Amino acid sequence: MKKTKATITLCGVIAASLALGGCAKKSGALSAAAASADEPGWKGNVDKPVQFDWYINFNWFSRQWGTSRVSKYITAKTGVDLRFIVPAGGEDERLNAMIAGDVLPDLLTLGFWAPQIPMMIEAGLLEPLNRLAEQYDPYFFKVASPEKLAWYTQADGNVYGYPNASYTSADYERYQGNLTANETFLVRKDIYEAIGKPDMTTPEGFLRALRLAKEKFPTVNGQPLIPLVFREFGGAGNDAFAGHLQHFLAMKPEKDGRYEDPLLGPDNPEYVRWLKTFRQAAQEGLVPMDVFVDHRPQIEEKAAQGRYFAMLYQNWDMQAPQGARYAADPNSIYIAVDGPRNSRGDPPTLAGGGISGWTLTLISKNCKDKARAIQFLTYLISEEGQMDTYFGVPENNGLGFEPTYTIKDGRPVLLPAIAGMDKNDKNRQEIEVGVQYTYWMLMDTPWTEQWPKDFSPALEQPQLWTRPYVTSFTVYDRLDMPSGSAEALIFDEILRRWGQDLPRLLLAKTEAEFDTLWADYQRFKKDRGYAQLQARQTELLNENKARLKAK
Repeated sequence: MKKTKATITLCGVIAASLALGGCAKKSGALSAAAASADEPGWKGNVDKPVQFDWYINFNWFSRQWGTSRVSKYITAKTGVDLRFIVPAGGEDERLNAMIAGDVLPDLLTLGFWAPQIPMMIEAGLLEPLNRLAEQYDPYFFKVASPEKLAWYTQADGNVYGYPNASYTSADYERYQGNLTANETFLVRKDIYEAIGKPDMTTPEGFLRALRLAKEKFPTVNGQPLIPLVFREFGGAGNDAFAGHLQHFLAMKPEKDGRYEDPLLGPDNPEYVRWLKTFRQAAQEGLVPMDVFVDHRPQIEEKAAQGRYFAMLYQNWDMQAPQGARYAADPNSIYIAVDGPRNSRGDPPTLAGGGISGWTLTLISKNCKDKARAIQFLTYLISEEGQMDTYFGVPENNGLGFEPTYTIKDGRPVLLPAIAGMDKNDKNRQEIEVGVQYTYWMLMDTPWTEQWPKDFSPALEQPQLWTRPYVTSFTVYDRLDMPSGSAEALIFDEILRRWGQDLPRLLLAKTEAEFDTLWADYQRFKKDRGYAQLQARQTELLNENKARLKAK
């Protein structure tokens, strides 16, 4: 669930060389069934096979369609086959090249914050979902959330993308106490217990714990222990130092009635206090250089090996490493504990899901069969689609597929063999079976809260730990500046500088050097027009507050 913002540089010279198969524009009639508001459109086209190319703008996504039981079942049921396209390297480079070459595939899933989305809308490269639904599948409006559609309605009155992992105000009212957050501070359980379960909420206790871990466990399976790791560093800084750390410090992105962008290193004494703590840790060799150069695959590999003691990391991305640790030794998994707190000791305010969700799924103008595309999207967001992508294949499915769940006391329950595989070998489960939102592109995570949760023992503790601290930050969504605007240019310039300065701050040899770098960066923000950016973001924040209050 990574949130980044980047300057878009389009380069069309390589677009022609992209092997995108059916992504180019297609001619021919659309296979639209008679549109009806009372019957899902996909049911009228199951005997007409179609394959869509679906671009997933996350280079870590490695699942395929057509290999798992669930994907085969959905294709047999709907007639829709999929070919996932994933960038091999940088997401922006691949996506920008496709935009420049006008070779967008049939479907796309991007982070809702991606600056390419408004660019594609403005360039007329996307189909409005509402118009497609009106023409080919009015049933869409029966299953789509009016609140989500309203949130994503653009100035032209159209909706171009539908979110996953989106939480409405009604979801918070209905499921408060059952919701979990992705932001966690994790420690390796056996090491933490061996050093006496120290309090790590203060800078002093935090540093002491890292020193003890390194002293008592200098190596793990012959390799050096890494006492502390964050999320990966990049040109925009590190998400662990944006909302993640700030929410542990109970910081709100507002100061004196003005919005203070968490991605741009807010000048907050509590924040600076902990940045200096991490600087001290790096100076003492408790944050080795690996931490500043490793990307997510390397971080997850080392986590699976148990080489980290403490991690300021997102819980969602620890599923595979946690499974590996549990298989090696259940006592060596990573558990969530109280991490950095502000000087008052306030509990964290961890970000729960917002109405913006995590990703948006879009239908491009190049889509070979727009009718089938909107019908398939309607199916996926419907309760039937959610059942199929979460629980999988029902009993007596009429298609000859072996079931993955049964109905017990009126509730769907994964069969023991499937549940066991999901708990003990999630990677295998996703490849061979495909339940539990292996295909997460349109997952409605609040919907799952109506069912009792049976967490994997490798994953349960961090999930449950976050529940008391879950907070809605929806009001701070959608504060991005329009691409090409003066404010967007200001933001991009400051963000690039922050991406350069954050590692320098953490690697500063002395606190005095840190203070100089920090003052220079804050001065840079001011000189580049941060006040202008802040004023516009504050206007949008106030509009959000009014919009949500009106609902």
